[in-house]
Amino acid sequence: MDEISLIKKKYINYIDNAVKNHKIFHAYLFEVGNYDNDFQYILDFIKMILTDCLYEEINKSNNPIFYLIDSGTYLDVHIIEPDGNFIKKNQILELQKEYKNKSLLNGKRIYIIKHVEKMNLSSANTMLKFLEEPEEDIIAFLVTENRYSVIETILSRCQIVTLKDSDISFYINDNILSLLKCVIDPHSFFINYKNMISIYSDKTIILDDLKLVESIIITVINDRYKITNILDKTVVSLFNNIDDNSLLSKISILEEELTKLDFNVNYKLWLDSLFSKLIIGG
Repeated sequence: MDEISLIKKKYINYIDNAVKNHKIFHAYLFEVGNYDNDFQYILDFIKMILTDCLYEEINKSNNPIFYLIDSGTYLDVHIIEPDGNFIKKNQILELQKEYKNKSLLNGKRIYIIKHVEKMNLSSANTMLKFLEEPEEDIIAFLVTENRYSVIETILSRCQIVTLKDSDISFYINDNILSLLKCVIDPHSFFINYKNMISIYSDKTIILDDLKLVESIIITVINDRYKITNILDKTVVSLFNNIDDNSLLSKISILEEELTKLDFNVNYKLWLDSLFSKLIIGG
């Protein structure tokens, strides 16, 4: 197997544990960086769910089911793609109609919706009803290149999984640097509390900046040597005394907390909670 990034290794570890522990959710949202490169990882997870194999096992097996899944001809795996510029309501209704019937293979049934961010309001509302009342042994795999472009009511009902390796081009201003320092060493948030509250008085501002901070951390995890060429020495030095596991923990916290921002939450309490979790978690 070719060398893969730490984000992909984290993903493989996640799906291995999900299968081993029989902890499969009824709906997933996968954030990919590139459909051509990342979609195979999603198909591999489907193979694992349907056969109870682990990742290493499916890559050594000649199970004919695996060929059918890869070729898009397995009866219990259905793929939806945008019809033109949108995923339309009738596509979701057809999916629901089809999945009212029992599986011909007496197993789990999985549907994949590519570019789920292209749902219009009508199709999203129809999809939401499908997610809110999940049928036994039916699993949703929703795929996007940007989770933040997906309607929040759908996003909040899915287990979010990232396959997205970071862009390596960053513009880091003083505000981003201050926020990055607070994420890497959350104790500094409370030291500079008044300043941070002043800078990030609005949740829409911190949302964009935290997404950038997350991308920077992912880049550091993927290649610490490369970052010396693309990040300022001041930024690089922030990561000298923190290991990759701690950084991965911070990413998980950021991913979980960022999805809450679109809800009607008290922003100040949310900010305090975020940094409290970062202190405890890393």
